[in-house]
Amino acid sequence: MTETTNQSYLTQAAFDRLRAELDELTGPGRTEIAKKIEAAREEGDLKENGGYHAAKEEQGKMEARIRQLTQLLENAVIGETPADDGVVEPGMIVTVDMFGDEEEFLLGSREITDSSMQVFSEKSPIGAAVNGHKVGDEVSYEAPNGKQIAVKILKATPYTG
Repeated sequence: MTETTNQSYLTQAAFDRLRAELDELTGPGRTEIAKKIEAAREEGDLKENGGYHAAKEEQGKMEARIRQLTQLLENAVIGETPADDGVVEPGMIVTVDMFGDEEEFLLGSREITDSSMQVFSEKSPIGAAVNGHKVGDEVSYEAPNGKQIAVKILKATPYTG
């Protein structure tokens, strides 16, 4: 049985962009941070060396991003832009009516888009509820507080960014 809990849907464009970021971080990025640390180290006393501590903190953040990208790319499901057929699937911008208000979000990985668009994984409660349904369908999902939330799918269009 294959474990799919860590899989994330990515468009080919998002996968390529993230692969390029990972290549940059693991190549020139690591070289640059090593030079910053070495230069700061040569300044002397490390206890009170702000440049050294800042460089080490930057290195830690960069290594965390490298681990995140590596795991994401290893477990990515690469998909083509979904068909514009009104069926909700990963890679689509979904508009729903929730509590009488229209809410729009991208179904998929946060890494697909650089914008401030709200993103829900297809494994999230709302993502799982709408995934595979059609425009016009009414579905519900359980909120973290245990209440059932009803949503009506108003629109589903492929994300093209």
